[in-house]
Amino acid sequence: MIALLRAAVPIFLAMVAGTAGSLIVTSVLGKHDTVTLAAFAVVSSVLGAAAAAVQGALRGLGPFVAPYRDDPAAAVPIVRDARWLSMATGTLGAAALLCVPLLAGATGVPDEVVREMGPMPWFLAAYLLVFASTGGASTILVALGRSRDVLWPTLVFGIGVGGLSALLVPRLGLTGVGVAWVLSGVAAAVVAAISLRRALGRPIGQRRPRPAEIVKLARVSIPLAGTVLIKFGVLGVVTFAASVTGARDTAAHAVLSTLTGLIMLASLSVAQAAVPEVARAPDPAGARRAHRGAALLAVTGTLVVAGLLLGFGDRLLALFSDDAAVRERVLGLLPLMLLASALDAAQAVQGTGLTALKRSAASLSYFAVGYGLLVAAAVPVAGAWGIDGLWTAMALANGLLVVLQGTGFHRHSAKVGQGDAEAR
Repeated sequence: MIALLRAAVPIFLAMVAGTAGSLIVTSVLGKHDTVTLAAFAVVSSVLGAAAAAVQGALRGLGPFVAPYRDDPAAAVPIVRDARWLSMATGTLGAAALLCVPLLAGATGVPDEVVREMGPMPWFLAAYLLVFASTGGASTILVALGRSRDVLWPTLVFGIGVGGLSALLVPRLGLTGVGVAWVLSGVAAAVVAAISLRRALGRPIGQRRPRPAEIVKLARVSIPLAGTVLIKFGVLGVVTFAASVTGARDTAAHAVLSTLTGLIMLASLSVAQAAVPEVARAPDPAGARRAHRGAALLAVTGTLVVAGLLLGFGDRLLALFSDDAAVRERVLGLLPLMLLASALDAAQAVQGTGLTALKRSAASLSYFAVGYGLLVAAAVPVAGAWGIDGLWTAMALANGLLVVLQGTGFHRHSAKVGQGDAEAR
């Protein structure tokens, strides 16, 4: 448990650094111009989904690299394969970003907002390709037991994008953010490459792609990316459903969603840190023991953050809204949101446990069931019971995922140690 906590803390700090950088950008744009902020919100929503899909695909590398912790140099061929896979997924994400202005115009986004985007989609597409070029460096470093090194690239990016945006936005507007994003991404990629080179103990180089090996990686990575896209898509539908309940409740839902994202940082960092421990387990008992420790730590972290939120209450919420009615609505829904978040934390660990067993396709199927029911119920529930009903539905969906993924992990972990890794 202590070792898992030590591995999770740097990952958590890295996530906080990245989140802080994004918050600074949002604040700078909000003070610059409302239309500029709206344009950024539209483009960054697609970037968020695309980057999450690429990152989700790269996190599938963990169970392939973890067995080489004692001989990192032997993992170099896998790292090369990962680069080919990450560049393929990054290219698809970059293409999606370039289509944002066209899609925004077709879906009714005001013309002034579309015009304000300017070259921003091109800058973010370039950034995504830079990010993909790292080939999952962070995941590989965690798998090799070097989670402390994960903090530095994200810290460089967070400081860079926040500082450069504050400097460039007054003169260049949204283009300044694009320049800041690309430059910070390149700097972070350089730091990540240096850390990875040191961890492996030899140059990575480049060879011709090995299609069969890349397909093996893709069988684990692509379903993991699929679960991320499902979650982003369904939560988008939930937000749309919340928007029909009235301005006050919509604002309250936005604040609750932001708080949920902050709460989830703890559980996601623990989940990532646990992948190598589960992947390296020699038998079912070892895999389940590592998994139980991760679930306990993730839920504990979530409850600690939840306690802080309840303790600070209205004083904390004043940072998010000046409207007393909105703050009152959020306070009333906090217990329900915290329940949904605790269940989400537990299911996140269950899902990454399946990834560690190279069974992310099973996790994808469970997500399709749990979040499929949520997306079908969102609009009717919002119409009948408002955002109270929506957050109840999200808690139920997360609870169902805890059961489904927990049962799946127990079943698949019984095969740990039986034959080679591919037999899993």
